[in-house]
Amino acid sequence: MSHVPPTPTANARRVFSVAILALLMVPMLTSCLRVQVSMGVSADDRVSGQIVAAAVPQNENDKGPQLKPPDSLSGKVRVQEYKQDGYVGSQAFFSNLSFGDVQQLGQMSDQSSGAFQLQFQRAGDLVSLTGKADLKNVPAQGSDVQFTIAFPARVATTNGTRETDSIVSWKLPPGSVTTIRAEVRYADPNTRSFAGWAGIVGGVAIGVSAIIVALAYVTRTPRPGQPRPTLKWPKAKQDA
Repeated sequence: MSHVPPTPTANARRVFSVAILALLMVPMLTSCLRVQVSMGVSADDRVSGQIVAAAVPQNENDKGPQLKPPDSLSGKVRVQEYKQDGYVGSQAFFSNLSFGDVQQLGQMSDQSSGAFQLQFQRAGDLVSLTGKADLKNVPAQGSDVQFTIAFPARVATTNGTRETDSIVSWKLPPGSVTTIRAEVRYADPNTRSFAGWAGIVGGVAIGVSAIIVALAYVTRTPRPGQPRPTLKWPKAKQDA
């Protein structure tokens, strides 16, 4: 069975939707918390970034929140120790995740003091980010919770703080619920693939058409009194 490339109409109806649950993967602590989630979305709908989950240690043996990537993300997530500004914990780096992979980041800890739900949705060339950060159980005193995301194009609308045309951040206040919203428009990578395929086919079609036109011109019916032109092929070289 021959492969039929997707049509632009089909791509326009295609919608990706994922949910990220419990990205704020920190144990229920009474000390100061630091949770920083930053990610970047590429033009190919691939997501890379990092998560910092840390707290002020209660004693010398306290290592803070520990993140552990699920087996399904083996090779895509790297975790290392985090120590900075009196905070201890862990830091996870992830790269080249699909929208579907991102939701599995919530499996990096079975304990959480807050829930961070995000939804990426694509409809044609429009990518929408919506979410909700429920931090009602996060200690308000001394906690620092932030989320930053970078897109491959200018952000059209958002309720966050614009750092640049394509980067938006949210300062998420502990003890409350915060909504997240952003919209950006850039070409669907599958549509670009179809466009490239169509360009190749179009180029071949144009080339074939040119050959047909040339042959039609050469072999056209001559006017009365004119000899019929003939195709001349290069002569083979004679052996010396």
